[in-house]
Amino acid sequence: MKKSFLHRLKPLTFLPAILMMCVIFSFSGQNGEQSSGLSEKVARGVISVTERALDKEWEEDTVNKYIDVLQFPIRKGAHMSEYFVLCCLVSLPLYVYGLRGIRLFAAAVLFCAGFAATDEFHQSFIGGRSPSVRDVCIDTAGAVIAGGAVRLLCVLSGKRGSTQRHEGCADSCGAQP
Repeated sequence: MKKSFLHRLKPLTFLPAILMMCVIFSFSGQNGEQSSGLSEKVARGVISVTERALDKEWEEDTVNKYIDVLQFPIRKGAHMSEYFVLCCLVSLPLYVYGLRGIRLFAAAVLFCAGFAATDEFHQSFIGGRSPSVRDVCIDTAGAVIAGGAVRLLCVLSGKRGSTQRHEGCADSCGAQP
């Protein structure tokens, strides 16, 4: 009975990934003005905290100059972060349904890369936005880092002492006990 109950819960492991995909889709559905306004707001917050931490009182021109410098890395960092999280969340149901080792890594990363490409295509229909191959590459880089982190975590969590591996992780990571 316990196995049957757990088996029925398996499809629910897809929900976090689906929710994250909805979040990403909603961000890419913002027009150019909304999107740049969000990254400007984050940059302004970073500048404000930095200004207070350094005990400075910058003039508005200086603040605006720093905001302009920060907006690009903030925007691209957000891309990487979204796809890092998505890859972790996609790995969960794939693992639950039996995918292990390098196949888990490859499937999760390829799924995220495909979603990134469709997300960029979606942006081509939004005012003030355009698709970018560079953004797909940045998104995929976030997924690759997450996939590597998931794989590394699995390997590290399976070690006992310095030489033994936990059986559960051995088969989940594709390693031999």
